[in-house]
Amino acid sequence: MATVTDTAASAPPPKETDGDGQAKRRPISRWTILRALAEMRMWWRDGVIADLDHVATIERVRGESLLTSRYIFMTAMSAGIAILGLLLSSPAVVIGAMLLSPLMSPIIGTGFSLATGDANWLRRCGKALAAGSLFAILFCALIVFLSPLQTVTEEIASRTRPNLFDLLVALFSALAGSYAVIRGREGTIVGVAIATALMPPLAVVGFGLATFNWTVFAGALGLFITNLVTIGLTAAVMARLYGFQSGVTNRQGRLASIIILTVFVAMAIPLGFSLRTIAWEANGQRIVNHEVSEAFTNRARVEQPVVNWDTDPVTVSASVFTPEFNADADTEVARRLEQRLGRAVVVNIDQFQVGTDPGAAEQAALARARAREAAEASERQIAALARSLALIAGVERKDVLLDRENKRAQATAQPLEGLTLAGYRELERRLERTVPGWTVELRPPLTALPEVTVGEDGLDAENATRLALIGWAAKRTGLRITLSGSDEALHELNAVLGEDARFVDTRSEGQGNAVSAAWSTTTAR
Repeated sequence: MATVTDTAASAPPPKETDGDGQAKRRPISRWTILRALAEMRMWWRDGVIADLDHVATIERVRGESLLTSRYIFMTAMSAGIAILGLLLSSPAVVIGAMLLSPLMSPIIGTGFSLATGDANWLRRCGKALAAGSLFAILFCALIVFLSPLQTVTEEIASRTRPNLFDLLVALFSALAGSYAVIRGREGTIVGVAIATALMPPLAVVGFGLATFNWTVFAGALGLFITNLVTIGLTAAVMARLYGFQSGVTNRQGRLASIIILTVFVAMAIPLGFSLRTIAWEANGQRIVNHEVSEAFTNRARVEQPVVNWDTDPVTVSASVFTPEFNADADTEVARRLEQRLGRAVVVNIDQFQVGTDPGAAEQAALARARAREAAEASERQIAALARSLALIAGVERKDVLLDRENKRAQATAQPLEGLTLAGYRELERRLERTVPGWTVELRPPLTALPEVTVGEDGLDAENATRLALIGWAAKRTGLRITLSGSDEALHELNAVLGEDARFVDTRSEGQGNAVSAAWSTTTAR
């Protein structure tokens, strides 16, 4: 009997069950949670923070985050490579600029100085960051100002519309970068530099400044500030988390945490709205693609529709290769899109009839794509010609006359100190060689005309070149030129000029072989 009693007493209490006979789970008590948190805190303090050499880390970060000659030089090189990569729309070159950029160091230093409460260090980091950023912007602006390429490329446009994803990229990159610095694994900074891309937005700011494109300027500056603030504040949080808090009281620490959280929320709200707009437009593009395709048969081939969301009503244009025309396609697609998008829509679909053979639509679309690509390449070449001609002439792009039908480009050059008439003609020739089939006409300023000397055997090569230059100047300016010299010399020059003799007047005076040339106020016929 005693044995039975002892066994019953030692048995575990029966488990509580629910109505289905299943054992009930006991809720985790608050004390259990607090005890687990306390144990984790002790592990973090004794097992992680205790292994760190805080003094050595602070000195290392401090030494890399201050304003030095090396810092300025590397900033200049990174900025130069970045703006050239952006102008050329070359991602590989832009990535090279990211790897060279030293801007990450003062930003990380700013976060550590905030965590440790070192006001002098914070001030010096801010000075390095401001000096490097301003220098990079001005240096890039100078390069763009002197460059014939000033078009907003795809690489530039991609850095003018910051959104919430950019903030998250900067946040995760800052966590990785701060961890690498604290744990002594600086090799990770290379990847962080590529992810956050601090220098390209600054280069785009410089581009916007040089071209007076304030939309590009503001968008790129917003992206840079987003990355800068996110990295700095995240570095401060990580530094405090790893015990870098000397000189900071608990009250100051709580206040800093509140400020950091407030700043993150303040940045996240407008960036979230921007992301929402981008997401809405992306979804709208999918809807447009679907509705345009639904208006035609399965054998039709629809090119990517182009949607302009900034107009009211929204405009949609597309090209369709189809064996069967749909006369009501524009009206039908516009009605469906208005129902789904909730906005007024104007649709313009260009329909191209193709054969009924399988693959006919695809072949026609491919041929059109090739033709469009060739036309776009030609247009880019013509645009580059106009920019180069404007740069050479020292005028605005709008002052360059382009005659596409006759393939002729014309501009009137402004006087440039030290550049002779022969220099203007050589610039015209060089530019004309860049676009085969086009005629470039650069009207030179009324600079001094060369003197021509007629030898006993006629004109030598040098004087023949001078005479040809005089004829070229007369034709380009539309003004007649007066040649003054002996009758014998003038007779020789008229014989050499041939048809160009109609652009010149002659005046017989004196003896000798030298013939002078002067501009006349008479318009050439």
